[in-house]
Amino acid sequence: MKKIILVTFSIIAISFYFIPVHAQLSSEGAFATFAPLPYSFDALEPAIDARTMEIHYDRHHRAYFNNFMKAVEGTDMEGKSPEELFAQISEMPVVVRNNGGGHYNHTLFWKIMSPNGGGEPEGKLAEAISSTFGSFENFKNIFEKAAATRFGSGWAWLSVDADGKLFISSTPNQDNPLMNVVELQGTPILGLDVWEHAYYLKYQNQRGSYISAFWELVNWNEVANRFKHLPGK
Repeated sequence: MKKIILVTFSIIAISFYFIPVHAQLSSEGAFATFAPLPYSFDALEPAIDARTMEIHYDRHHRAYFNNFMKAVEGTDMEGKSPEELFAQISEMPVVVRNNGGGHYNHTLFWKIMSPNGGGEPEGKLAEAISSTFGSFENFKNIFEKAAATRFGSGWAWLSVDADGKLFISSTPNQDNPLMNVVELQGTPILGLDVWEHAYYLKYQNQRGSYISAFWELVNWNEVANRFKHLPGK
C-alpha cells in the first residue's frame, strides 16, 4: 500500500514539474495572487529610484490587484486565466478591464526587468528581432517611438501574434495585446509602463529619458524564455 501511494505521489509530482513552461508563463503563474517583487525596491537604481518602485508596486499595483479581486469575487470571471478573461474583456465591466489589465501588466513588467539586465538578446529572439525589424537598434527605435508617442497613460509592447511573428504596439491605460479590444492582438513578451507614476518622481516630464534608461534593466533572458515557449517556437 505504501509503495502504491509513493508511486502515485511521484507520478503526480513529476507531472506537475513537467507542466509546459508556456502554460505557466501564459497565465502569469497564479493570477489570483499578489506576488512579491523579484528584487528590492532600490535594486534598479539609478534607472528607477527606490521611492518610485515602492509607490509603484506597493500602492498602484496592489490597488489594481485588490480592486480586481473584489470585482471578480463570486462571479463567473473568478478563477479565469488572463487569456480567458482578456479574450472576452469587451463583455466585462470596466473595473475588471482596468484592474485586471493593471494587475497582469505590472506582474509582467516586474519580471522582465532585472538589476543585472541590459545588453542585447541572444539566440532565437535576437534572430527574430533582426529578421522582423532589420536590426536590434532599429527595433529599439521603433519601440521607443511607440512608448514616447503614447498620448497620456499607457504601455508599449513587444508581442508575438498568432502566426508567431513579432510586432510592436502601444495601448492606452491598462489595456494589453491579449485583450479583444485592441487593434493588434498577441501575447506580450516585453512591456514598458509609460504612466507618469512609473517615472515622474525621478524624470518629471522627461519620458524619453526614462525610456532610454529602461534598456539598462531589460532581462533579456526572461523575454527570450517567454518567446521560446510560445506555441510554434
